[in-house]
Amino acid sequence: MIRLIQGAEQNFDVRDSCNPCRERIYNMNETVFQKIRATTILSVRKDGRAVMAGDGQVSLGDTIMKHSAVKVRYMYDSQALVGFAGAAADAFNLFDKLEAKLEVYNGNLTKAAVELAKDWRTDKILRRLEAMLLAMDSEHTLIISGTGDVIEPDESVAAIGSGGPYALSAAIALTEHSDLDAKAIACEAMKIAASICIYTNEHLIIHELKRDINNSSLK
Repeated sequence: MIRLIQGAEQNFDVRDSCNPCRERIYNMNETVFQKIRATTILSVRKDGRAVMAGDGQVSLGDTIMKHSAVKVRYMYDSQALVGFAGAAADAFNLFDKLEAKLEVYNGNLTKAAVELAKDWRTDKILRRLEAMLLAMDSEHTLIISGTGDVIEPDESVAAIGSGGPYALSAAIALTEHSDLDAKAIACEAMKIAASICIYTNEHLIIHELKRDINNSSLK
């Protein structure tokens, strides 16, 4: 199950062939994963820990342009983590706009993401930006796309980018069938993705949200 916060009126199951939203999600995945070849970004939650990992490779066509790019960063006094897949200049523009939204909405990631998606879809300049964002805080993990969708996966893991499907599959298996912690799962899943996806390398940046002992919302 995938929860579509912005861009649909209700929750739905993408396996339901009768559902009108199914084609929209598949089309978005096809478009994004085919065009965006710059990275793999993965988020993992387990046992009260929340981490996000990104690789360092930037590719231009079939050429590797950079090995150690940083595509994951903290926002709003380290209360949120955001990673990008896509054109770097576009992504940094969106980073700045999301950070501004977080300031306006006092760190409410869901509200900030929805408002960013609205602007991204309707603004004639922003809608030309080719990138995809993965954001998480202590409670929510969100995938934000230029189609105006803000998606909150039901699973404790999420991924975007060309190697996203491989990292996602590996992380789900490791989360359910191993004793590894969240950071170790992210590391191993990213290595698996790097061994399959030619646009992903093993130069990893892994950040973890600070654990608040008074907040039990991380799961």
